[in-house]
Amino acid sequence: MKALRLLAAVTGAPRLQAARPAAPPNSLSGAGGTAPAPDRPPVRARLRAWAELLRVSALFTVPGDALAGAAAAGRRPGRGTALAVGASLCLYEAGMALNDWADRDEDAVDRPHRPIPSGRVAPGAALAAAGVLTAAGLALAARAGRPALAVASGLAATVWAYDLRLKHTKLGPAAMASARTLDLLLGATATVATMSKATAGGGPAPATRPAPGRTPAAALPAALLLGAHTYAVTAVSRHEAHGGSTAVPLAALAGVAGLGAIVLRGRTAPGEPPGPPADAVRFLLPAFAGAYLRTSAVPLLHAALNPSPPLTQRAVGGGIRAMIPLQAALAARAGAPFDGLAVMGLVPLARALARKVSPT
Repeated sequence: MKALRLLAAVTGAPRLQAARPAAPPNSLSGAGGTAPAPDRPPVRARLRAWAELLRVSALFTVPGDALAGAAAAGRRPGRGTALAVGASLCLYEAGMALNDWADRDEDAVDRPHRPIPSGRVAPGAALAAAGVLTAAGLALAARAGRPALAVASGLAATVWAYDLRLKHTKLGPAAMASARTLDLLLGATATVATMSKATAGGGPAPATRPAPGRTPAAALPAALLLGAHTYAVTAVSRHEAHGGSTAVPLAALAGVAGLGAIVLRGRTAPGEPPGPPADAVRFLLPAFAGAYLRTSAVPLLHAALNPSPPLTQRAVGGGIRAMIPLQAALAARAGAPFDGLAVMGLVPLARALARKVSPT
């Protein structure tokens, strides 16, 4: 043995060393062990999972509620309108997160690809997000005054009641319609409240449209029209997982046609002088109403002819996107055609994002 060691020292043979244990498969790699573990999803995948959970492509249907509400109340958009938009976006996304949390067991069977059953988003994280977003929405509404906070509180209560209790009952569509109705009224209330507060504080008089002195209650007819459309879409959505219903898409189609006719009969506020706004209303209102009917009615007709799950889901998606031209038509009907044009600018954004993230 000593001879062998002496020979190795003379010839410079490498010294034998014990084999190192292999690194565990989930250990950190890279310089200093700073690279993420291989089984941890990348940031882009996590962001996509949350985008699917929150259905971000449907977000573009929300700002028009506040703008249509402000127009129906006879006011131009202002600080209160912006606060209402922010509050609505937060409460809408809270409802989306809470919806998937409440449906996690059902989705594990019918929609295993959804973020929670697929394991991409933890149930506790979705519930926490719903709570945080609800608190943020109420805080934004409070900045617009107590009346706006009261409406937002009713909206938040309706959203939570729908997701946790009413969704699978006969009251489900009515609850969702009530939520959308309250959302438009939130825009009217927040806009009027902040402008009234500014006037009381000695600021300049708020810019109003004809028929001055309108209260948020003046926006109720427009809110009810939006709520009726929401009722129809929600009724169809109850069959999107399994399909099989012809009567519901047909009834929704009849309702959409009736809503389009009511909107088209709308005129600008009484006493509005002729001029560019009135001329724009006469031109844009039929265009907005036509876009609403084309976006919602055609998919509903297809779903009625072939009530398969894919076509029913497409009808629901079309009904969600149709809220944008409906909001634009309601704004134009109230004498705010250029606000309607601003709302219609959200259509290409919603359509582009819907190709990547489903709104349903």
